[in-house]
Amino acid sequence: MIPTALAYLLAHALADYVFQSRWMVDNKRQPAVLLLHGFIVFALTAVALGGSLALAAALALAHLGIDAVKVHAVSQAQRDRLWPYLADQSAHLVTIGLAAYTVPDAFAQGLWAEYAGNMQQPALLLIGLIAATLAGGPAVGGLMTPYKAQAQPDGLDNAGRIIGLLERALIYLMVMLGEPTGIGFLIAAKSILRFDTVSQSREISEYVIIGTLASFGWALLMAFATQSLINLL
Repeated sequence: MIPTALAYLLAHALADYVFQSRWMVDNKRQPAVLLLHGFIVFALTAVALGGSLALAAALALAHLGIDAVKVHAVSQAQRDRLWPYLADQSAHLVTIGLAAYTVPDAFAQGLWAEYAGNMQQPALLLIGLIAATLAGGPAVGGLMTPYKAQAQPDGLDNAGRIIGLLERALIYLMVMLGEPTGIGFLIAAKSILRFDTVSQSREISEYVIIGTLASFGWALLMAFATQSLINLL
């Protein structure tokens, strides 16, 4: 069941965070865009399993259903908040768990079955990296959405997103390399570089502190969770 679950998780992580653009997220109420996303989920799941097209199609349909509920039941103003994001991803994870439990040998029947032992750790490392970096962006952004209007510091377009991705990637790398103490230097470096910005006002200072702690906390949680799973395997 573990290789099957990892295949599902890898396909989900790639479909939702690597092969889904911001344009697709913003336009998912359009049936064509939603169906395109569903096809990507289907294709990646089928490739990850090494076959099992019917199972990949069933999982893609479930994925589409969850996304359709989110885009039609949650207003545009609320969609970027933290709770819809966590609810959406939790529903996907439950679906993946049920699929792996129901058909645990799906991966064993696929093209990559003989390589299962060699593929588990790289797959888990990649899933963890995506979870720590790309998946952390919407989570931290959703947490900070209520405060953007009153305390958004000025800066380059999209710079905050890139900074967040880089810092979470570095944290993940440090934990995986067994050097978590290096995170302290990262915190110190960011504090120095952000000193001029946060000294402008209390609102901006608190906004940056909350966002930084949330970003670091998410990356640490994903990194240590990945490390624990690798040790279990």
